Amino acid sequence: MPKIVDRQEQRRQIGAALLRLAAEQGLDQVSVRTVAAASGRSAGAVQKYFRTKEDLLVLAAELAGERVEERMALVDTDLPLRQALRELILTTLPLDEERRAEAAAQLAFAVHAAHHPRLAAIRRQVDHDIRQALAAWLETAACPEPAATADAVIALSDGLALRMLYAPEEHAPLLAALDRALDALTPVGRQAAPDTGVPGGGRRTRHR
Repeated sequence: MPKIVDRQEQRRQIGAALLRLAAEQGLDQVSVRTVAAASGRSAGAVQKYFRTKEDLLVLAAELAGERVEERMALVDTDLPLRQALRELILTTLPLDEERRAEAAAQLAFAVHAAHHPRLAAIRRQVDHDIRQALAAWLETAACPEPAATADAVIALSDGLALRMLYAPEEHAPLLAALDRALDALTPVGRQAAPDTGVPGGGRRTRHR
């Protein structure tokens, strides 16, 4: 009986190998040949699922975003607002090897997207979905400017992740800066986070 191949799972495994490669060596080193070697497959086997390098990058960018969203979904939305936002931002920061690899890959994809419209469209969709979910969550928390606050939280996360990538020895002062920023964003008096499921357990998944 012929072996049944799960094409979607094969694609995801190849995408995961690309993520590791991008994090370790950068996107300049990504090719069908190098991804095939990283995933333990032949170049021909990889080309069955991805005809071009851009096809590879599209899936890997989506997979990197999925991993971040999965961790964000685990944030307890019953926590006070400031604490919930802190936990949310921490899920995106390179504080361990796994998150460092993902943050490095995300940065590489963002730089690459500046010159590749298809990848840029995916990054914009990820940003849009996260911003909308976060703004809706903040609105239920009686935040007076939920959309603007959501933008500030995302910018804070992006900036800290970038700094931590090239200055890991500055983690402590950067986390202190995070706390000062959160104090400004969440004044005393609106600290309770509603149990809405957003951006925690009920987060929607972006298009695939």
